[in-house]
Order: sequence, then C-alpha cells, then structure tokens
Amino acid sequence: MLDRSSTPFTLSQARILTPEGLIDGAVDIEGGVIAALRPGAEPAGAADLDGDFLIPGIVDVHTDHVEAHVFPRAGVQWDFLNALMAHDAVVIAGGTTTVLDSLCVGASMKRPERRDLLVPLVAALERGRAAGLFRADHLLHLRCEICDPDTIPLADATITSPLVRLVSVMDHTPGDRQSLDPERWLGRMAKDMALEMTEARVAMAELLDRSARIGARVRAHVVARARSARLPLMSHDDRTPAQVDQARAEGATVSEFPTTLEAAAHARAQGLSVVMGAPNLLRGGSQSGNVSLRALLEADLCDVLSSDYIPRSPLDAAFAIGFDTSLPQNLARAISMVTEAPARLAGLTDRGRIATGLRADLVQVRRTGAHNHVVAVWREGRRVY
Repeated sequence: MLDRSSTPFTLSQARILTPEGLIDGAVDIEGGVIAALRPGAEPAGAADLDGDFLIPGIVDVHTDHVEAHVFPRAGVQWDFLNALMAHDAVVIAGGTTTVLDSLCVGASMKRPERRDLLVPLVAALERGRAAGLFRADHLLHLRCEICDPDTIPLADATITSPLVRLVSVMDHTPGDRQSLDPERWLGRMAKDMALEMTEARVAMAELLDRSARIGARVRAHVVARARSARLPLMSHDDRTPAQVDQARAEGATVSEFPTTLEAAAHARAQGLSVVMGAPNLLRGGSQSGNVSLRALLEADLCDVLSSDYIPRSPLDAAFAIGFDTSLPQNLARAISMVTEAPARLAGLTDRGRIATGLRADLVQVRRTGAHNHVVAVWREGRRVY
C-alpha cells in the first residue's frame, strides 16, 4: 500500500470541483485526508494551482487496458508485474487514482490464453499492490464469460481475492447483446485471431453450441458466488427489458454497457445504475453500432462512465460533457460520473468527492482550449504524478 503523506500542506488558488459546483479557494491536506475546504482562502506559502481545476481522483470501474501491456503484440506475452506497472503509469497520467482492473474470467473465442493467465495475473497484482509498486490504487472487477465451462473453476479461484470489488456476467456469443450480426462478428474475429474463414466458422459454431449448453449453468454459478461474497453484481451488454429483468431477479444492481436506449431506460426504471464507456462519446458513437452514449446522456440515462479501452477517456469525456451546453449534465454532475458515482457503486465510501475527512485523492487539470492537461496527481495526500 502507498504510504499516506504525513506532512500537512495546502493547495490554493484552485477551481475546486465539489458535488455542489465550483469553488475558488484552498484545500488543506493532513494525514492523507482532506482536513478542510476553504472557499476564497489564499494563505501565504500555500501551493499555487494558478486557477487550474482541482477534481477528485477518477475512479474507473472497468478498464480492459491491462491486456494491452500483457499482450503488447500478437503472440507476445510480457512479464506480468512489469506489464501491470506500465499499465499503472498510463492510468495515473489520465488522472485515475483508483482503477478496477477488469480481468476476463474465461474466454469466448478470442484470447483463449486468458484461462491460463488469470490466476497468476491476479497474484502478480496482489504482490505489486502489497509492495507499493503502483501509484494508483488497483482493485479488481471480474468479468465472467458464461459461455466457457472453465469460468466456474476460475471464478472460484479468484473471487475470494481481497482486491475484488465487482463481478459482471457477460456473454460474447454473436447474435445477441453486443453483436447482433454473426457474420460481421465472424469477420472481425477471424482477422483478430489470424484464422482462415473456414476455421473461424467452425470455431464460431462450437462457441454457439457451447453457450447454448452451459451458459445458464455457468451464469447461475457466478451469480451465486457473487451473492455469497456480498459483491455488487453487474449485467453486461443488456439489449432488452427481459435481459434487464433477469439481471435484477439475480440481484444485479448495475446494467453495464446496455446496447439499446430501451434497455437503459428499463434498467433505470428498475433501480439499476447504468454504466457506459467514455470512448463511446469521444469517438462519436459505439464501435459495435449500439446505442450512443450521447443519446443516453440526452435522456439522462447514464450514471457512471468508465474507460473501457482508453485509460484517460473518463477525464476527457467528463469535461466534454460538462462544457456541452446541449446536454443536461453540468460540470459538477459530469465529474461526479467519473468520481463519486463509480466510487459509490464499488462500495468505496472514503473517496470520490472533495470533502472533509475523505481521502486526498486529487487531480490538477489545466484546460488548454478543449484539451485537458493533467498537471499533478495526489493519492492519499502523496504526489504520485
């Protein structure tokens, strides 16, 4: 664990983002926590942020980016701890002070090596965290693929890790949820896996058969394990109200990446939080042709933004939303979607807001036109970037 800063200090002349809005003033930090928030204060000798934004450290509940470092090229596997430290450097540079590394439990068709790597990768994450090798606070989100029988033993082997904070159930077989068009999905998978189309078609047929035979049993097992461990459960890629209803009956509290406006609206009506990927907004829509994040924002149907596959996207998306007068979310609300709301979703009540008594996880952001420059990052009162 990172040692908290023991020397009191003050950050002054900041535009401080609180849930209530912007405050010009200073923040006193002592023992790794926020000791006081002082509007209008400019004490002598305080660190001068020169009018930059000071926001809470971003809390990212879903990032797939670990794999970009574990597998830097096709067929190349990197040392786990070195890969995790490289991932950590990218995460902290984007203003994320708490990240739930989203590791796949089981596999559909792509990256079958995930089955063998999961347990040692979790062990490497635990070692690195215990040794204080990471600048961000790394926790775990287990993404459980229900079309794989190996998901059952893999979930059993990892769900007891003290780092696990979220569990999601997902089914990446084509024809439903994220990928309605099996042929389009097949072409993409064949290219990614360097397979001839004939080989890819056989593999897809095996995947569809396997999912039909075991999907319900694997899903039930994962749901039961998450509930017994008292971990928040998320349903992934809901497309229909019926899928939302199934998730709610299983005890899910979150609909993650709903693929239609109808599913998102039904999830909200049923009391589920809605999580979306920030890249969806920044690139102008879903890469899979599903509902756009902008459409959900216009209908006020999104609660939390995650990075998905671009580590700094929550920061850029939150500011883009907050400065877009055509959207109903103001800047304070937009920032809360990447700080307070995800912290609350993951049960992390000690962070996510700039308020007295909470962790001093803070990010200094300088706006240059429409671009955001991360000037400095503090985690538990210690500057880490």
